[in-house]
Order: sequence, then structure tokens, then C-alpha cells
Amino acid sequence: MTDNNDYLHSGDDRNLRLSGEVLILMLKGAGYAAVACLVVVIGIWAMYGIGLLLPEESRNTEDPTPFSYNLVIDDTDYT
Repeated sequence: MTDNNDYLHSGDDRNLRLSGEVLILMLKGAGYAAVACLVVVIGIWAMYGIGLLLPEESRNTEDPTPFSYNLVIDDTDYT
């Protein structure tokens, strides 16, 4: 018995077999993409849940980074 792994020339049902292989590979890729999307969604929900657990005072404070807003410089005389 020979191991004929050439899917393009493997007998009478070669088109059906090739279509099946392509379908399986496409479904496998779609499954990987679904898992990746679910990981991202679960991560966002986890951050949202952690944000809900924070006290109310931490949500109403100013942003701690100094460059998160536009700075207005009144004195423009550099001489």
C-alpha cells in the first residue's frame, strides 16, 4: 500500500477531497480568529470590571499625567 499524499492527483474524488481539506483549514483558521477575538473581548470586560471595583473618589480625580491636557502659557515674552 502506498502513501499517496498528493491531494491534487489522488484518484477519482480528488476535487471532493481537496474541497474537504480546504474547508477544514478554513474552519480551523476561523476558530483561531474567534478565540483571538474572545480573548480581546474578555480582556476588555475584565478591565471594565476592575474599574467598577475602584472607589468612587478614584473615578472623579484629575488625570495624574501632567501632559494629558493642553497647557496654556500666558507669558510669551522670551527676551
